[in-house]
Amino acid sequence: MLTTTFPALQPTTINAINTLGEWLSHNEFAAPPAVCDGELIILAGNAVIPTIDAACELAANSELPLLITGGIGHSTTFLYAAIAQHPRYNTIPTTGRAEAAIIKDIATGFWKVPAEKVLTEEKSTNCGENARFTYDLMQTREITPARAIIIQDPTMQRRTVATFERVWQRDAHQPQWRSWPGLVPRLVSDQTHTAFSLHEKGLWPVERYISLALGEIPRIRDDAQGYGPQGRDFISHVDIPLAVISAWEILANDAALAQLMHERGL
Repeated sequence: MLTTTFPALQPTTINAINTLGEWLSHNEFAAPPAVCDGELIILAGNAVIPTIDAACELAANSELPLLITGGIGHSTTFLYAAIAQHPRYNTIPTTGRAEAAIIKDIATGFWKVPAEKVLTEEKSTNCGENARFTYDLMQTREITPARAIIIQDPTMQRRTVATFERVWQRDAHQPQWRSWPGLVPRLVSDQTHTAFSLHEKGLWPVERYISLALGEIPRIRDDAQGYGPQGRDFISHVDIPLAVISAWEILANDAALAQLMHERGL
């Protein structure tokens, strides 16, 4: 997940990306969650190290159990790369291992979360399976929290919460899902380059972040091609604000941005 220099972008483009990114992040907390905000932390496997760290820190500083879901999927290699490039975590073995197993090593080995507080689901290969297999694990273990805090890659946060809502929709004990991505990314641009306002290690390359954010709206839309009830029925219905649709359309029709993304193979 080596961050390369991304060229400067116009203010209109930057504003549109940040509008889209903030909405996708779906942060329901003005400050990090308190113990009373949930009875369980669910961390979906991803390659954004600050998000992983946020979940581990919350578990380390509370009595809340941590359930990590994630096997080996099409994006797992990004986690392998992020671990290899991290100044502290690069000693963790990765090749051939499930995302949840790797992240458990971070939680227990570096954040000192007691191993008995950590549950892992290591078979899922995508967001839908994260939710379905987590449901199966919680049913087997008879885990029925009234409130659960969900943490995921911020670009996938809103869709992930909607996926969990869909999987639990007929369960009388559906938790109240509390959405917290650990961070809300923002891009800034000067006359020479574009970068994240947060100087955190383990974020996406700018071009990957933009590509992921752009790809979410077609999935979240509740139409024949989307993942909602009127389409593939993977997620619950999500209302998309007009400002977010407008921001996505600005980006989708931005020829200069499209050329930059094409030059980077995205």
